[in-house]
Amino acid sequence: MSESSSIFEQQLVRVKTQDGAFVAALDQSGGSTPKALRLYGIGEDEYSGDEEMFAKMHEMRTRIIKSPAFDKQRILAAILFENTMDRTIDGKGSAQYLWQDKGIVPFLKIDRGLEKEANGVQLMKPIPGLKDLLARANKNQVFGTKMRSVIKDANPAGIQAIVDQQFEVAAEVLGSGLVPIIEPEVDIHSPNKAEAENLLKAALQTAIDKLPAGQQIMLKLTLPNEDGLYSSLVANPKVLRVVALSGGYTREDANARLSRNKGVIASFSRALTEGLNAQQSDQEFNALLDQSIEGIYQASKT
Repeated sequence: MSESSSIFEQQLVRVKTQDGAFVAALDQSGGSTPKALRLYGIGEDEYSGDEEMFAKMHEMRTRIIKSPAFDKQRILAAILFENTMDRTIDGKGSAQYLWQDKGIVPFLKIDRGLEKEANGVQLMKPIPGLKDLLARANKNQVFGTKMRSVIKDANPAGIQAIVDQQFEVAAEVLGSGLVPIIEPEVDIHSPNKAEAENLLKAALQTAIDKLPAGQQIMLKLTLPNEDGLYSSLVANPKVLRVVALSGGYTREDANARLSRNKGVIASFSRALTEGLNAQQSDQEFNALLDQSIEGIYQASKT
């Protein structure tokens, strides 16, 4: 077995078997980075241009990843933005540092943002250079990928289009030897959120049933209005894990909802970093991050 195959198998065992630990979403991309930095206490007057902005963002992510609170007992995996994968932490590629030094499985966000809304949904924009990006991910010891679409309304045609597109990209990811996280987010402000979630579940089940034998995907889904809605997906042998996005819910609300969905673990972004600030001392920062991680971990254990 090659070294890369051995690493993938080790990562696969962790993702399959580690109960309770959750997925940290550290994948804010260009459009969401200014807001993430503002919430962290860094205003747009403190950097000039994308390079300085992404450098500031990498400093924040590095601080989170290197914190003693960010441990493999509670953090199963972390989703990285491409710009983060291309940067280093203590002289190592960020993904290698996560796996080799922290024992945390790295994933890579591969989508390029969203199209304008049509049929109540926002499809993914085309992903140019995907083959090369997946090859780079493999070289960086990345285990899997994540791509996000958004559902705004309970439109059957739109939701079917979302699922079709997601599984089309997933097939390419699986063909490259990586595991895709399919993320059809249902907007928490949708006026027909529960109906949209039921339509989505049915479309996902049909698509999963068509996967070739031996292939597995992961799902990242909005915390549903109906507790336990996705239990059949959790139990499906072709679904490696079901993880939940916080979607704009507060950490307290997201944790409460998560704890009522057995077998689903967190993959929070804003809810994970809520309250963290660049001006905090390391002691204050680590204590708050530890409290945040512990709360999400406890909710993911149910």
